[in-house]
Amino acid sequence: MLSKSPVDMKMLLLRVEELTVEFPAGPGRKVHAVSVVSLELNRGETLGLVGESGCGKSTVARAIMQLPKPTAGRVLLDGEDLTRLDRGRLRALRSRFQIVFQDPLASLNPVRSVGASIEVPLRELGGMTDAERRRRAREMMTAVGLDPGQHYGRRPHQLSGGQCQRVSIARALMTEPRLLVCDEPVSSLDVSVQAQIINLLREVKDRYELSLLFISHDLAVVKNICDRVAVMYLGRLCEVAPVTNIFAAPAHHYTRALLAAIPRPDPRHPLPETGLLPGELPSAIEPPSGCRFRTRCPRARSLCAEVQPELRDIAVDHQVACHFPL
Repeated sequence: MLSKSPVDMKMLLLRVEELTVEFPAGPGRKVHAVSVVSLELNRGETLGLVGESGCGKSTVARAIMQLPKPTAGRVLLDGEDLTRLDRGRLRALRSRFQIVFQDPLASLNPVRSVGASIEVPLRELGGMTDAERRRRAREMMTAVGLDPGQHYGRRPHQLSGGQCQRVSIARALMTEPRLLVCDEPVSSLDVSVQAQIINLLREVKDRYELSLLFISHDLAVVKNICDRVAVMYLGRLCEVAPVTNIFAAPAHHYTRALLAAIPRPDPRHPLPETGLLPGELPSAIEPPSGCRFRTRCPRARSLCAEVQPELRDIAVDHQVACHFPL
């Protein structure tokens, strides 16, 4: 873990230390979903967490939210370790951190009205009258671009995907959180709607002084909203750097492959090559020894099979886990 100066520590909101999540997979076997992941998120910052489907991004998000608690490691929010809290204390702190899920329609109760769904977090916390909750819900609907008079009494199935995601964002904002975890919040939406939701997240982040952990497999989307990027492969971090560094000078071979696979909106530019990485994603039940990326890396050596590379500094605020970086 990198040391922090006193000024940086004051800015630090979230610290994830050696987070590990494992699931049983039959007698004597387990899925190594997330292995010793450490992250830091400053106040007012947007950190992107990217990688292929199945690399563990969403598992990190749920472990941060304690849904369920991780197998090992710590999650500190404002210095308080969420993994060590009992159910009562954790419930009391829920107002500080909220999550927006990938599928907006599935995350909403189909039998509840939109307004009732948005009110749920305050109803769970208690301490407010029905009128106060309704007023707050209407304020949040307006803040995310929904007309309370038109949409408050509707059911989720009567709304578009983009409108449902606005409802999810409004619900997450009801408790005035400091941290908003966005788990692939635009991946199920049309491209034009994706841009609207990204712009909305930028607006609410500034208006309500939020910090965002933005999880996505789409680097083009991440480039438009994130300040820093953390790249994951098979449950481990490969590279962490400012977004400009990642796109201008990636240091990990996996990061470069991800960038090379981004299609460009130019008919004169050839489509990305297929098979940029040889082989298939290894099993998380029996991950490769040493560096987990070595089975698909063009520069893998015997050292890569013997020693797991740890994140190390290669430039200011730029870390990479590779024995032979670019």
